[in-house]
Amino acid sequence: VQLVESGGGLVQPGGSLRLSCAASGFAFSSADMSWYRQFPGKERELVARIVSPDGTTNYADSVKGRCTISRDNAENTVYLQMNSLKAEDTAVYYCHARETIFSLEYEYWGQGAWVTVSS
Repeated sequence: VQLVESGGGLVQPGGSLRLSCAASGFAFSSADMSWYRQFPGKERELVARIVSPDGTTNYADSVKGRCTISRDNAENTVYLQMNSLKAEDTAVYYCHARETIFSLEYEYWGQGAWVTVSS
């Protein structure tokens, strides 16, 4: 199983960034996909989730209206579009997958991508 994030980097306050997560090694189309982030010294927190199969999304209050999660099942990729970025969005962003096989849940994590919002 692999989850490979890309698209992180340095962006100015008010700017935009799109994170991508390329998945392989599991049944992507039937997995719930999420983005988490982790601030230094803090636990990871959920940013956004897109559920399979109906595509229902949910967001942390701190990013509602500024972020959009989407997925391309043909490309086995999940995206996080982030707009109006703030300094407090600076964190490591992790891609997460959760699939259920015969009632057992399996979770997978990417290696993380830094997003730094600074002028």
